[in-house]
Amino acid sequence: MTDTSTRPRRRGRMRLLLGAACAAALTVGGLGIAPHAYAEADRTVSSNSTGTHNGFYFSFWKDSGNASMTLRADGRYSSNWGSGTNNWVGGKGWATGNRRTISYSGSYNPNGNSYLALYGWTRNPLIEYYVVENFGTYNPSSGATRMGSVTTDGSTYDIYRSQRVNQPSIDGTATFYQFWSVRQQKRTGGTITTANHFDAWARSGLNLGTNHSYQIMATEGYQSSGSSDITVREGGGGSNPGTPTNPPGGGNCTATLSAGQQWGDRFNLNVAVSGTSSWVVTLNLNGGQSLQNSWNASVSGTSGAITARPNGNGNNFGITVMANGNWTWPTVTCRTG
Repeated sequence: MTDTSTRPRRRGRMRLLLGAACAAALTVGGLGIAPHAYAEADRTVSSNSTGTHNGFYFSFWKDSGNASMTLRADGRYSSNWGSGTNNWVGGKGWATGNRRTISYSGSYNPNGNSYLALYGWTRNPLIEYYVVENFGTYNPSSGATRMGSVTTDGSTYDIYRSQRVNQPSIDGTATFYQFWSVRQQKRTGGTITTANHFDAWARSGLNLGTNHSYQIMATEGYQSSGSSDITVREGGGGSNPGTPTNPPGGGNCTATLSAGQQWGDRFNLNVAVSGTSSWVVTLNLNGGQSLQNSWNASVSGTSGAITARPNGNGNNFGITVMANGNWTWPTVTCRTG
């Protein structure tokens, strides 16, 4: 950002450390068991490092203080930082960024200036980019130049560009642009269709480099405190947000899912129905999930296939799903009632 008094100062980046897949061979009572890859144990990092853990790339950086990040199963990490930390950033993702669609879930509890964002770099040209899903007391686009907007994955994101002059980067001290997509409705879980942001930036004249460096789902804190527990994976969750679904013979009835608020044990989904004012929407909850709450529709059932019908509050309704460890969105179909 151009406002360097409030914007977190950028940092240098360490070289990529490559991890090797691990295998174990067990012999029980003289019986040889073929080697199997095994999951790496949880590991806490509190000093600057990059590498791989359980098949995901990770990056951790801080300039001072007590920030730490614990690498957990698959794409999960948790973090804690105190007010004595000046600037830190860390997360899990991929060593090379691209136009992938990712899903993430978890909890994010900032106290002060902090971001939760899909974060990456490119070269040729050197660009630092953020798809900001949530933030604390400071909007990271403050002071940047607004370039437009894009509507995707259930919300409108405002697009900004800022320039960093002679600041630390993945290639040492350099001058480079930052590209931002900042979500208008904050959330801590859902699907990010990265290609939609890349394309919207290009339409606004913001062209990423041809050589992608890493891409992670990052937590960042600046002169603040807080915690996060985030799991990231490649691929969408259930029906892709913004994608309508129609069963055979459904006529013009269309139901579209988009993400709502998410907590540590449950998540909200918004459902928009179009094509008719008399409809029956069926949502097929996944294993372990149950319906906790609903609004703006008459909903029957609490697990498995639940059905919703209009109750006089229009064609948009919502549900709260208890995840019970399963964060995959239900499939949805619509028929005329």
